[in-house]
Amino acid sequence: MPDALWTAEEIARATRGKVAGDFAVTGVSIDTRTVEAGDLFVPLVGARDGHDFVQQAVANGAAGVLAAKPVDAPAVMVEDTFKALEALGVAARERAPRCKRGAVTGSVGKTSVTRAIEAGLRLAGKAHASVKSYNNHIGVPLTLARMPRDTERAVFEVGMNHAGEIVPLSGFVQPHAVAITTVGPVHIENFPDGEAGVARAKAEIFAGLRPGGVAVLNADNHWFDFLKGEAEKAGATVWSFGSSPDCTAQLVSFSSDPPGECRDPDDRAVSAQDGSRHSPGKSVVKAVIKGEPVEFSLLQTGVHWGPNSLCVLLMLEALDVPRETALAALAVFAPIEGRGAEKTIRIPGGTFTLVDESYNANPISMRAALKTLGGRAVSGRRVVALTDMLELGEDSDRFHAELAAPIADANVDVVFVAGVHMKSLWEALPPTRRGGYAEVTEKLMATLADAIRPGDVVMVKGSNGSKAGRLAQALAALDLGEQG
Repeated sequence: MPDALWTAEEIARATRGKVAGDFAVTGVSIDTRTVEAGDLFVPLVGARDGHDFVQQAVANGAAGVLAAKPVDAPAVMVEDTFKALEALGVAARERAPRCKRGAVTGSVGKTSVTRAIEAGLRLAGKAHASVKSYNNHIGVPLTLARMPRDTERAVFEVGMNHAGEIVPLSGFVQPHAVAITTVGPVHIENFPDGEAGVARAKAEIFAGLRPGGVAVLNADNHWFDFLKGEAEKAGATVWSFGSSPDCTAQLVSFSSDPPGECRDPDDRAVSAQDGSRHSPGKSVVKAVIKGEPVEFSLLQTGVHWGPNSLCVLLMLEALDVPRETALAALAVFAPIEGRGAEKTIRIPGGTFTLVDESYNANPISMRAALKTLGGRAVSGRRVVALTDMLELGEDSDRFHAELAAPIADANVDVVFVAGVHMKSLWEALPPTRRGGYAEVTEKLMATLADAIRPGDVVMVKGSNGSKAGRLAQALAALDLGEQG
């Protein structure tokens, strides 16, 4: 059995609870669907009361429960399970005093950057990180509560969609280094003053920064001067990345070779997400970091990975990871499912390439993805399938219509769109580019699938809430190999 993450007595001390049955756990879960053998199940109370699912959690292997109501299982009894989860997270942080912690936020790219930092941390030693996008008021304390006591380095993703949300999360993590990937028009419907409000909310990440901590900031973002000022007010040392020679890490060039046909079946990368094999694209980054020329390779072809990779390297340096280790981790870090992962799909007459960008979208990431698509050579057509970008407020239709220009710049041949806001893009497109429109994503699936030809490169992108993932799944299901 793995070493105990928490004993019942330790949980009780951390949460000021009372032990009702001795036990030890190797993990922490708040969801019966993901409970693993040996987990502590924490039943939170929201739209549904998690206590109603305690028996299911135990049946699925939970070793104990952190409960606020009597349960028929070994438990630590507390007054409020959410507050107890927060306390358990704080206790996990305090029992690992030598652990260097990083936190990442930003309007675009925070999950991918966090995952890449994690890769470097794990190569350097005993590491811990957020899973999926556990970046909110529940996900951050849960990630802390799962942190083993011997962790040497950790990285946490921190998100928000309203003002005031990041301050307590930064306070929980108390990071030694933070990164803001960029600030842009994301969640702006929740901010009366638009992007300015988003910038202030992202700057909340400095609230919990440890004395003498490092703030890694994007110098090419037009909010850089504001963020730099806020970081310095918090006592941070600012490290910048961007195109200027004045940056701590200057991006000199970024060149990429997208995935192609794989001649040798052994010369392929294996996806960490689903085990599928594909011929990976590669990029070469040339940079100057703290005055030293550096050249390195990536398994990423998106143009945004030029600056993102420098952000990752600076964060890893701030967390005491040797540069050679950081570069080795970046060299094998593959695209994440839904964030640029690619698959070759076999259909009658040949294959097409599916570029899955379906996890999320906003005006910044849409333009970056389209620019990347436009930069690659294709044997067939460039095809995009887009769903609504959400939480853009009263300017939403304008943001959608303005995508017509980067679509033209990328020489996209055919455009399929779904959603009430994407109707504005549809109307802005010339008839020669219109492939299909539907108000509801599901009604676009058949039209899109029927239109795909061998040789096409098809990019799917949209907000998670507008169900872009359904389109990616429908296209992946066309694979003759998967069907038979």
